[in-house]
Amino acid sequence: MLHNLIAEFLSTGLMILFGVGVHCDEVLTNTKYHGSGHIFAITTWAFGISVCLYIFGGVCMNPAMVLAQCVLGMLPWTSFIPYVIAEFLGALVGALICYVMYKDHFTESEGNVNPIAIRNIFSTNPNCRNLPRNFFVETIATTVFLSAILAVATKYETQLPIGVGLIVWAVGMGLGGTTGFAMNQARDLGPRLAFQLLPIKNKANNDWQYGLLVPGIAPFVGALLAALFCHLFLGI
Repeated sequence: MLHNLIAEFLSTGLMILFGVGVHCDEVLTNTKYHGSGHIFAITTWAFGISVCLYIFGGVCMNPAMVLAQCVLGMLPWTSFIPYVIAEFLGALVGALICYVMYKDHFTESEGNVNPIAIRNIFSTNPNCRNLPRNFFVETIATTVFLSAILAVATKYETQLPIGVGLIVWAVGMGLGGTTGFAMNQARDLGPRLAFQLLPIKNKANNDWQYGLLVPGIAPFVGALLAALFCHLFLGI
């Protein structure tokens, strides 16, 4: 169990290092890749998650995935809370490390970059705020995301790292334009807490109402739907 928890902590932290790091690159003043756009960001998320899986194997890196695997009997229920805690801590630490790495660029961005754009480096937020629809979008995206990963994991296990990367890329491109496709409580709430704690000047409101409701709960609903689909239709 301890080895698995360390793997969840490190892999989730590394995922956030790639993900929050690429948003720092894209948003902050005077970075090498400033203004590189959403294709650059989504591709980095996808390849970064593949790297994590190549290093750490079949880790979850996602409380919603942990729930789906517990429902399907792939993980014991005693793993649920420890895995979720390890993933949240990994995401928090990964985001804090990103801030240290890009501290000079955060300083240069003060007064030059919209505070909401700075906040969105860390967490997901919709451009069109409609909580019921945002919740629906995150639920559907998570259902597709987890169903596809579980299908690859059970049918094409040796292709898991690159397969998951392609899934992230496709889901991000096709379903991510409304909410930013969190699909993962640790990915959103860990960095969102980091933003709350960090000494960033002129912070935008952290929007915990959205964070706790949409990326906080909807991925669990998507996980249950994915588990149901995988069990009844795919025979997992």
